[in-house]
Amino acid sequence: MFKNKKNLFNLSLLGIFIWLLISSYNSSKRKPETVGELFKDFSWLSDWPKWLDLPLMPLINKWFKALNENYGFIFEAINNVLLAMLMGLKNFLVQAPWPLVIIGVVILAYYASGKKIKTTVAVGFCTFFIGFLHPRFWDKAIETTSIMLISIFLCLIIGVPIGIWMSRANKVREKILPILDLMQTIPAFVYLIPGIMLFGLGAVPAIIATFIYAVPPLVRLTDLGIRLVDTEVTEAADAFGASKKQKLWGVQIPLALPNIMQGVNQCTMMALSMVVIASMIGTRGLGDEVLLGLQQLNVGRAAEAGIAIVLLAIVLDRITQSYGETLQERNSPTKEAKK
Repeated sequence: MFKNKKNLFNLSLLGIFIWLLISSYNSSKRKPETVGELFKDFSWLSDWPKWLDLPLMPLINKWFKALNENYGFIFEAINNVLLAMLMGLKNFLVQAPWPLVIIGVVILAYYASGKKIKTTVAVGFCTFFIGFLHPRFWDKAIETTSIMLISIFLCLIIGVPIGIWMSRANKVREKILPILDLMQTIPAFVYLIPGIMLFGLGAVPAIIATFIYAVPPLVRLTDLGIRLVDTEVTEAADAFGASKKQKLWGVQIPLALPNIMQGVNQCTMMALSMVVIASMIGTRGLGDEVLLGLQQLNVGRAAEAGIAIVLLAIVLDRITQSYGETLQERNSPTKEAKK
């Protein structure tokens, strides 16, 4: 049965390949007048023939145009929701006194790191120096952070359930893994193009592009974390009569939290890099300062903005990584044995 399915799949791939060859040949304006010429003149074997060209670009453009015309109201609604979330968060952080923001970040780092003074002091120092480098960097950093937080929120509410789904169904995992591979190998700049076509310039396409670029590590590590849960633990939960829902939320998710938090950490770092790239489509923030420095050949301005981005990355990395380490310490067998 398995061999028949595999042979059928291979035959279908061969059929698709032949169909693509025929369609590319028929749609080409540079093809020979007759097919017989190909067997008389073999000069087309030396250089790649111009008639052997897959018409993928016009198909994709046509599909995007139809998608925008028929379902534009859906993308407009998504744009309004994301923009409202972004503006609400940004305005709240901008209007809050900067000392309170720094104190809030320090308190968050203190409890996330398991009350480690060294990590807390480092986070507070980096947060203060973002504004200390230049006053305009403070609001820029808040705008960048707001875009990142909205993107990471989307990654969490979509990526974690997909990771859980993958861990519970091997067939789903086999189908989603190639999609994740594709999402991670496509250059980051490419994600900006469909975002602009569907949502226009600004912060919303940056959020969408950041989400697509940053969600694969979270999905992979969520799937990995749940799969790494000891089978003896899950069997014990089954023996006590736990349902699938109780086993997931009471056993598998708590034990997989360190891996999930590592996924959040990787997601955060990738989101920050994408937000900087998104400055090319009119997204304001620290990336905008780097872009202006490059356009003006102002090395000092670009260097200052680069340092501010590094400081922001250190803050976000230390908070998420320290929280993951704290969870791992709490769930470690040695610590439970001591208790």
